[in-house]
Amino acid sequence: MSIPHKKHSPGFLAYVREAKSRVHEIDIAEYRKMPAGDHLLIDVREDHEWAEGRARGAIHLSKGIVERDIETTVPDKATKMVLYCGGGYRSALVAEALGKMGYTDAISLDGGWRAWNEAGLPVTKD
Repeated sequence: MSIPHKKHSPGFLAYVREAKSRVHEIDIAEYRKMPAGDHLLIDVREDHEWAEGRARGAIHLSKGIVERDIETTVPDKATKMVLYCGGGYRSALVAEALGKMGYTDAISLDGGWRAWNEAGLPVTKD
């Protein structure tokens, strides 16, 4: 399944590029090498995106609420978290925000949901 890229404004792309220079980011090949169970997979997409399908085993904390709810959901700031969105832009912004909140192992998945699907990784849907 191929998920189309969205067209983003130049200002947004510059903002994301800057954030990506400061966060830990991995691609889908690196993700596949990670041992199962050594991280928390967090979907930061919007509610309607989550409802349409998601990575199996992921929890949902959309970009709009993650900063508000992360400390009650993930109280240990050393928890390894892999964050994904549609293509890896919003997850980079969330990884940067979580770093500013003291989380030390927030990783952005470059390619996000699109890369997950293209790699044939397991998905689920309500």
